[in-house]
Amino acid sequence: MVKDRLIFPLIQEYLSIFPAVGLLGPRQVGKTTLVKNLKLDRESLYIDLEKASDRAKLVDPELFLKSHTDKTVILDEIQLMPELFAELRSLIDELRQPGRFILLGSASPDLIRKSADSLAGRIGYLELTPFFLGEVEPDETEKLWIRGGFPLSFLARTERESQLWRQNFIKTYLERDLAQIGLSTDPRLVERFWMMLANAQGGLWNAESFAKALGITRPTVNRYLEYLEGSFMVRVLVPYHHNIKKRLVKSPKVFIRDTGLLHALTGVDSMAALQNLLLIGASWEGFVIEQIAATYGEAYEYFFYRTHQGAECDLLLVKNGVVKTAIEIKNTLSPKLSKGMQISMEDTGAEEGFVVCRVDQGFPLSEKVKAVGLREFLGRK
Repeated sequence: MVKDRLIFPLIQEYLSIFPAVGLLGPRQVGKTTLVKNLKLDRESLYIDLEKASDRAKLVDPELFLKSHTDKTVILDEIQLMPELFAELRSLIDELRQPGRFILLGSASPDLIRKSADSLAGRIGYLELTPFFLGEVEPDETEKLWIRGGFPLSFLARTERESQLWRQNFIKTYLERDLAQIGLSTDPRLVERFWMMLANAQGGLWNAESFAKALGITRPTVNRYLEYLEGSFMVRVLVPYHHNIKKRLVKSPKVFIRDTGLLHALTGVDSMAALQNLLLIGASWEGFVIEQIAATYGEAYEYFFYRTHQGAECDLLLVKNGVVKTAIEIKNTLSPKLSKGMQISMEDTGAEEGFVVCRVDQGFPLSEKVKAVGLREFLGRK
């Protein structure tokens, strides 16, 4: 069972403030369903830019949109017609009312940049993630971890149905969606790249190694990563290095964001199968990071910390340049405070520390560090 999407009130707030609201997120995450269920102050008009018939209505966008100033116009897959941004800017400047446009976008690495050039000060952006722990029942944590949070995967009647949906999602993304967002290349090559990323979940990014393995250039492999990041498929977690006089790791860590897709890419079809693989630790780490990021959103900036001497912290929550929280992520029921965690907290000046693990009830590991379960940690918000 899934509760209401927790982003609902925030979207309603944005619609009362901004003339245009951009709702971004991966395909099949539920953006269209969500906006169609919004309680709007006026009638809405939905335009699907993937449909030729709807695109035909916008041959003269100024004429068409001016005839619907009394409606909230929803433009789905806006990245397919980036030329509309200039028109929207003019229309908004002529009649600056909140909630005039809702722009839905997925899988465009430069979507925000293009619209920001045209709609700066006129648009508020929100990201719709797959389901996260705050939106599912307390006993569904393991199900969310294995299946991921895409609605049709998580809500599938059986594990087999969920697995088939994810496999077909990956195929469609590779064969159709990548080309639509501007990456015209061999889908089989990108599939190999994506599978390599999955098997190296949470590893340091080494473009040269990936390029050699795939037989392509370093700029090309970096471009693949850029597209996967921009389409919400991967998270590139950058290292923290502010004002620290130590030799630090400078390469980012890369995670497949949705663990359901991670498991589909690596052939994992159940918790029993995952428990027999070394991947389980990296899978849990990525799952925890995504749940924290989805819950706290833009309240923090997110980093990891690692020195060349081996001190490491899996996640730092930073606000206004201050490290508020240091987090070590462990797939264990018997956590211990590591030396690396202690050094990382000293180096970064973290105000508090947590080891997020599989325990049911938290307990202190030191004066500043506590072991907690994931739900307990998220409940601190």
